[in-house]
Amino acid sequence: MPFHYPNGSLYHHDAKARPKKQLVSSRTRFDNRGMSLEEEINESNQYYRARDIAVIYKKPIPLQIVKVDYPKRSAAVIKEAYFRRPSTTDYNGVYQGYYLDFEAKETKNKASFPLKNFHQHQIDHMRRCLRQAGICFVIVRFVSLDRLFVYPASPLITYWDQQTNGGRKSIPLNEISATGFEVHYALKPRIPYLKAIDQLLATSTIDKGDHHGQ
Repeated sequence: MPFHYPNGSLYHHDAKARPKKQLVSSRTRFDNRGMSLEEEINESNQYYRARDIAVIYKKPIPLQIVKVDYPKRSAAVIKEAYFRRPSTTDYNGVYQGYYLDFEAKETKNKASFPLKNFHQHQIDHMRRCLRQAGICFVIVRFVSLDRLFVYPASPLITYWDQQTNGGRKSIPLNEISATGFEVHYALKPRIPYLKAIDQLLATSTIDKGDHHGQ
């Protein structure tokens, strides 16, 4: 089923795949082969919610349905739809009094992550969240390498801004490894990314008191 942006251009979803600071011992991913990154994050979020660790959900996609077929009286099939407005990031929620807002992206590249995987409105949204002391980041998976990182929004935004002045069109893997936090697959949850957020918060200058009463 085709989806379109508000300007009419066709939407292409970064669908499937897999993804220096060691956070969790590496384990073989026996029970989740074939799952998409989105499915793994959704399952991890369900685990966190069930144990009152965090309340994080995937944001609903704002769609305008324009064509529906009814092959059966009891079933409707959406054939064409448009985004009502540009979507922002994939996920948001709250963890230990902090607002979390993040995107999930994948690449088959082995040496760098292309900035073309992002859109200007997503960068603008993360920039606004950072101004409100939100915790913004990207969960990046290098499919071919089977490596997964939590990469903070601040250095991402820096790379994004620099590309308009002749800077790189991608973020090197060694930069993501050095500035981000590598996450290793586990059994429960599949992607224990909140351990990376704990480490990000430990190095952050954000004062938890800034989140309350303002």
